[in-house]
Amino acid sequence: MLQKGLKSLLALAFSLFLTVSFQPAFAGEPGQEAHGAKGEEKLNMKEVIFGHIMDAHEFHFFSIKHTDGTETAVSIPLPVILYSPQKGFSFFMASKFEEGKEEVDGYKLENGKIVPVDASVKVYDFSLTRNVVQMILALALLVWIMTSIAKKYKSGQGVTSAPKGMQSLLEPVIAFVRDEVAVPNLGYKSGKYLPYLLTIFFFILINNIFGLIPGTANVTGNIAFTVVLGVISFIVTLASSNKHYWAHIFNPPGVPLGVKFILVPVEFLSMFLKPFSLIIRLFANMVAGHIIIICLISLIFIFGEKMGAGAGWGASPLSIAFTIFIYFIEVLVVFLQAFIFTTLTAVLIGGAIEGEGDHSHDDAHAAAH
Repeated sequence: MLQKGLKSLLALAFSLFLTVSFQPAFAGEPGQEAHGAKGEEKLNMKEVIFGHIMDAHEFHFFSIKHTDGTETAVSIPLPVILYSPQKGFSFFMASKFEEGKEEVDGYKLENGKIVPVDASVKVYDFSLTRNVVQMILALALLVWIMTSIAKKYKSGQGVTSAPKGMQSLLEPVIAFVRDEVAVPNLGYKSGKYLPYLLTIFFFILINNIFGLIPGTANVTGNIAFTVVLGVISFIVTLASSNKHYWAHIFNPPGVPLGVKFILVPVEFLSMFLKPFSLIIRLFANMVAGHIIIICLISLIFIFGEKMGAGAGWGASPLSIAFTIFIYFIEVLVVFLQAFIFTTLTAVLIGGAIEGEGDHSHDDAHAAAH
């Protein structure tokens, strides 16, 4: 009951945070038709959605609107690192842009991207964006957790005695990945690939969990992140492949010659489509949940804008209730997507090493243990 109550409280806090943080998202750029007949600002849904799921040069939490119309952003600016062959290196904090209102060292911020004021200047952006910073934090947390657990096992805790603390929490998860993902798909070679499978599982899981915290970045909802993971899985699959793997692609056994002319191109194309499906599946699932939550909260302001403040307040309980429901689903999705990506990666590798000798399931299970 306590755990369920904490989850409900966290979901409610997340919903209220989004409600507050959407206040500065009203209205578009100057010069656009962003105001109503009475000068009231309109809700810019495009800005709201993409402002929460895209990368940025700061961790933005919310903005405080003052009586004089000015706003104070509560955020953590990140360092900007730029290199231009014409201008050299430039180092400064993203807060100097003042949300795109100011130019700094010949650069300006447009739609979240840093561009030179002079179009003839070429610039290379090495800035630490919120996605990069969050990935570094996730990697540091992963290394710290695993090394601290390894030290405990090395000292005998968990070997000669019962596991304690973080050991007792993660040991069942590691055993699950080994017994339900690695062994069934990789057989006697499961021990060789288990470190890689555990790494991608926990790395995706940690980033997924971070993405549920208000104000953080949705790293796994960034296509660049999932592309890198998919490419790595593709490279590992090719590096693990054998002659049987390539023979099934370019010379499928038991298939008539006429059919091979059709099947071989399909099999060759599927070699690239399989890791591509990994990329799109993780990206789409992690983005979809965040967009749904944002849209549900936005209903409050849409009703308030179109039908008056009373309608907005009246829609609030239903909107927040649905948001909490979707948030619970997202808690499940963060674990499920890490498991699916790891499982499908093991399936791809297992297909590449299939046919290497005859080993029974018992030998494979014994080797994994």
